[in-house]
Amino acid sequence: MRLAHGFLLWLGWLGTPLAAQPAVIPAGELVQVPSSARLAVVHAAAQRDGWAPHVASLRAAALGAYHRDKLAVAAAWFNVYRWAALWGETEAAFVPRWITAVATMNVAHRNLPTRFATREVPVGAVVSSELQAWLLGNAVFSADFFELLSPVDFIPRVLQIMDTLYRADPARFKTYANLALAIAVVFDVPPPPDWPHGQVSATALPREFPAPTEAFAWWIKRDQLGHGYHKLARLRPGELKFVVDAAAPFSELEWAEKTADYPLSQLARAYTLVRYRTDRVANNNPNWPGRSYTLPDILAAGGICCDQAYFATQVGKSRLVPTLLFYGAGKDGRHAWFGFLDGNQTWQLDAGRYAEQRFVTGFARDPQTWREFSDHELQFLAERFRDLPSFRQSRVHVDFAADYLTAGDAATAASAARKAVNFERRNQPAWETLLAAGQKLGRDAKTLEAVMREAVLAFQRYPDLEAHYISRTAASLRARGETSLADAESRRIVNNNRSARSDLGVQQSRETLLRSFSTQSLPQQMSTYNSLLDQHGGGAGIGFFDQVVVVFAEHMVRLQQPAEAVRAVERARRTLKVEPNSQLDKELLRLLKEIKVAK
Repeated sequence: MRLAHGFLLWLGWLGTPLAAQPAVIPAGELVQVPSSARLAVVHAAAQRDGWAPHVASLRAAALGAYHRDKLAVAAAWFNVYRWAALWGETEAAFVPRWITAVATMNVAHRNLPTRFATREVPVGAVVSSELQAWLLGNAVFSADFFELLSPVDFIPRVLQIMDTLYRADPARFKTYANLALAIAVVFDVPPPPDWPHGQVSATALPREFPAPTEAFAWWIKRDQLGHGYHKLARLRPGELKFVVDAAAPFSELEWAEKTADYPLSQLARAYTLVRYRTDRVANNNPNWPGRSYTLPDILAAGGICCDQAYFATQVGKSRLVPTLLFYGAGKDGRHAWFGFLDGNQTWQLDAGRYAEQRFVTGFARDPQTWREFSDHELQFLAERFRDLPSFRQSRVHVDFAADYLTAGDAATAASAARKAVNFERRNQPAWETLLAAGQKLGRDAKTLEAVMREAVLAFQRYPDLEAHYISRTAASLRARGETSLADAESRRIVNNNRSARSDLGVQQSRETLLRSFSTQSLPQQMSTYNSLLDQHGGGAGIGFFDQVVVVFAEHMVRLQQPAEAVRAVERARRTLKVEPNSQLDKELLRLLKEIKVAK
């Protein structure tokens, strides 16, 4: 789910120094986009007394344009206001909110720095006056920047990278601004220690990005030499971030380009170019055994699915193709495959994915946030409805709705959010803002549930989001004592996704099980587990094993009920219809052994 619109929700109120004299924008200028002359005046004033004193007047201008129903004009003024707010905020104000956002989105990892500067210095101090002027005057880039921005982007570093690239060559920056933005939001913090997958040591594969200037120059050179299957200018920043997140060094990417020289239509063949090592599977050795993890090493030695997927993604990136490494659970084991953006600007998400193993969905890491997301979410993005005029209008409304909500005007926020969903039902941030505004206004639970049900209908083609709003409706019903209705809503998730997205049903089963731990007696918990197993476990595979069987068995061990844990696993072994010698078979046996050792 997209969260970038919510950045305004954490912009604090920026006070105005008494000595500053922020310019009042004449009402006559609010019927047209900011003129170059007006932007020059605003920029000159900010160079004199900082950006913070001008935030309020620029916000007033944006609101004035919005109330005149000039959406394109309002959006342009709003972006100027957002730049001022962004550049005027201090590091001391930004860093604590960023730390909270990282914790809230659960994207913290060991490679993140543990200390950050928290000076009373404006974040925009790292941005040169020349770059500030260019950004203010470039409406298209401004819209792309704020659309892409996430609460967990480390803004001081993002801006510093952009400024470094601009200073090195302003003309090249302006030509490849989308590439610069993608590098900035990916390189702002170090990658996690288990990226791109966790089955190789840090010694064999250092998780380090090159210098931004080196990366910027390398990708541009490949583009100018005509070595890419996509032109950089045709890719959006949200697509380019899946190019610049290469884990292999550039020397290896150049080697890959020559060694795996497949046309874009046949890029999936890069996966099977790596010989599959059945001996590693048989010996239960999923981790890379070599001392180094270079692309030539992988091709020479062969590997298992995660190595094949990693190799293929790097081959794609060497050709300027956005690629993703996916991992998921199937019937009898876990698997990794890859996806790529083809020549028709369509994401192909099944390269190396085995249909007979029923890998219902795959999960990948967003290199901007390092958050896990599913291939179905990517497909949601790939539909490109955000390029439609209706969505652009919807986005303007939700931007203003979020700003009104931050300012405490929940009624106007609710009105703007309702306009946003009326323009585009798939604008998920608009639904979130509408619900948040309703809560601020004290709407009763039934009213909010009605909005959630509207969202369910809006996303009925998108199982992840449909299930999300059904779950929230069920939680609301349960909170006000409507347990039977809540259970019926939960069953909808299972029934709606029994074939295409059984993983969502598994997740619902897990939540039901966890809820029983805190609300039921031990015999009732056992009954709940057996019921879930009988209803949803038949042939469900390793996903159900991970999310339900292991969770229940470990819970029984903690309660000092090892005999019940063993019975639960043995019953699961019969119900899940386990193939002999499969990965699931081995993991079931290992779990039984661990329970007996714990006993």
